[in-house]
Amino acid sequence: MRAAPTCPRCFGPVHEPSVWSSAWRCDAHGDVVPYQPSHPPSGESLEIVRKSAVVPVWLPWPLPSGWLVTGFASAGDQRTGVRASVVALSGPSFVEGPADLLIIAEEPGVGLGAAFAGLESTDPGSGFDAGPPNAKIEVLGHPTSLWCVDGAPDRAVYVGEALGNWLWAIAWPPEAGCLIALAELSLWDLRDHDLDVPFGALSPRLDG
Repeated sequence: MRAAPTCPRCFGPVHEPSVWSSAWRCDAHGDVVPYQPSHPPSGESLEIVRKSAVVPVWLPWPLPSGWLVTGFASAGDQRTGVRASVVALSGPSFVEGPADLLIIAEEPGVGLGAAFAGLESTDPGSGFDAGPPNAKIEVLGHPTSLWCVDGAPDRAVYVGEALGNWLWAIAWPPEAGCLIALAELSLWDLRDHDLDVPFGALSPRLDG
């Protein structure tokens, strides 16, 4: 039996839609897009997310050497479709030890990326992109700027915009953020590509 959906902003409990409202509701944050329990890393899970996604499902391709896809998650329901997608990856960092990475695409206002980043708001905040970008990656073959955001101290947070949606790249430990800045990542939208994706064990980072 799958766990219940939670709030995308605090990962707390939410109230289901009722005869009075079609929205999911968090006592702390009001009406929200429900964050669904994570999907294990498998081709079947990928199909579930990509078929209902109204936002991109981003994957760095080719994957950095030694990296594996370690799960999927989403915010949305059957009525609205997937309005935030999360792809989890794990592998060796450029420094000693393993690393974890979440790539998140979400509609403005959902707040899932900010929650994973450790922010209180639903977005990166005003002025986050006032200076030069801290990293550039390719998104569907186009250079895309990302800026560092000060989130929780145990992770590195980069955020930008692609196809009208927020694009978050969040790495643990903080030193693993150099992967985003230096690895020349190229993101593909899994809704449009059938790739032979290598899978690993389910990432605990998806629990929020």
